[in-house]
Amino acid sequence: MPLPRAFAPLRHSVFRTLWLATLASNIGGWMQNTGAGWLMTSLSPSPLMVGLVQAATMLPVFLLALPAGALADIVDRRLFLLGAQAWILLMALILSALTATDSIGPWGLLALTFAIGAGSAMNFPAWAATTNELVPREDLVGAIALNGIGFNLARAVGPALGGFAIAAAGPEAAFALNAIAFLILIMALIFWRRSEPPNRMPKEHLLSAMRAGLRFVSASPGMRAAILRACAFFLFTAAVWGLLPLFVRQQLGLGPQAFGMMLGIMGISAVGAGFALPALRGWLDRSGTVFWASLLAAAAMGILAVSHHWAPAAIGMLCYGAAWIAAGSTLSAAAQLAAPAWVRARAIAIYQLSFFGVMALGSALAGWLGGSFSVPLALGLAAAGCAIAAFLVRGWRIDSLALAEAPAAAASMPQPEAPADELRGMLGEASGRVMEVVRYRIDPAERSRFLALMQEVRRVRLRAGAGSWQLWEDVAHPDRWVELWTMGSWTEHLREETRLTEADRAALARAAALHRGEAEAGPEAARFLNVNP
Repeated sequence: MPLPRAFAPLRHSVFRTLWLATLASNIGGWMQNTGAGWLMTSLSPSPLMVGLVQAATMLPVFLLALPAGALADIVDRRLFLLGAQAWILLMALILSALTATDSIGPWGLLALTFAIGAGSAMNFPAWAATTNELVPREDLVGAIALNGIGFNLARAVGPALGGFAIAAAGPEAAFALNAIAFLILIMALIFWRRSEPPNRMPKEHLLSAMRAGLRFVSASPGMRAAILRACAFFLFTAAVWGLLPLFVRQQLGLGPQAFGMMLGIMGISAVGAGFALPALRGWLDRSGTVFWASLLAAAAMGILAVSHHWAPAAIGMLCYGAAWIAAGSTLSAAAQLAAPAWVRARAIAIYQLSFFGVMALGSALAGWLGGSFSVPLALGLAAAGCAIAAFLVRGWRIDSLALAEAPAAAASMPQPEAPADELRGMLGEASGRVMEVVRYRIDPAERSRFLALMQEVRRVRLRAGAGSWQLWEDVAHPDRWVELWTMGSWTEHLREETRLTEADRAALARAAALHRGEAEAGPEAARFLNVNP
């Protein structure tokens, strides 16, 4: 019997094993958060200290996302993931032992919570980039949706299990169960036999890898569109996370049980929407899915703004949960599809850093508006802002990523001469900057077309790691052009070729096809080494 479409990625055994293990670790993480928050109410019950527990969990994402993404791209990803899980396991065991012996104080709890958050921050981009390796391209969006379903299941189940564990054996039990959950994930990673493609190039250094990641994202229209659409969505929808406790207490006049019920409704809705996403993709493309999910989220927040009874509020949370998973999973898939393998973890780290940042900003702004004026006003403004932003960013498409599969044009690519024998010893990681030159001869009648093509060539060079790019036109000979760009070293220049996708090669070939030299030869390419006497 065939699996339903939503479960199709689970037919891949490695993905299924790691998904189940990750579900266990996510449940453990929510148990850890519940236990830490509850323990802090005993150690130091001030609202500031309790709030700092959540801050200690999230702050590592802002500090470590980009270096974590760079490391996940330049070292063995399986070993990197194992190291991150082992770190979390060790910190959870220390926290459990200190709590069981009454040896933990409020600042020690914050320090260990930060340490566990650091392990999670290191894990985020590496795990997201790994999904592409576990399922074929046609199952990627479904796999990402299943990851979102697993996260929401954990968010619904983890705090409840954590509460039972705390009631039965104290916070140390929640911390110990978190350690066991991560031990399960470690065992799954140990049994994963990852096949890494051979790479004869030397490993990138951390700082240069981070710079290359930033350059790629800045020159990638697909990544920029995914980040912009994510910021427009999460900035306003984060209001629910910031205001939900106040909404339940002040606007509905209910207690913590209702707060848990609202979170549970949202989680159940998100899980259901995640299962429905594969069918929805037959009706809407990725851009359309995010647009309509944004409008649904705006409607949900509007319902919450006018609700004073739990029933309409529950309907609002139902819509909100569905919109959240639909937009979040689709945007995450768009970001992953926009990044080739060599830079994927770095690009995803920048994407995650962006939406975590706007979520924190949106939640804080909503909280300030709710506290200074009223919760209904803050939710209403968030709803209006979400709807307006959805229309404003609708033109930034996230569906053109299929171009990554386009075949290269049948035109010759410019090939420079081999380095002279007497200079080969100077070429390497410490060679200094390399300037690359391509000379074109273009029919003046094709000038406008050539300039349009060179805009994409510029993005190709920058995505591949160029530090600068320029195009020069000969004022005495309007048919002659010179393209110049620089790479940080000879090794970076050699990496450039391996970083080009088929779509990149097609863009370069289209520009080269306009060259009109002697006997229709291709454009002339050359390389120059920076020498400071």
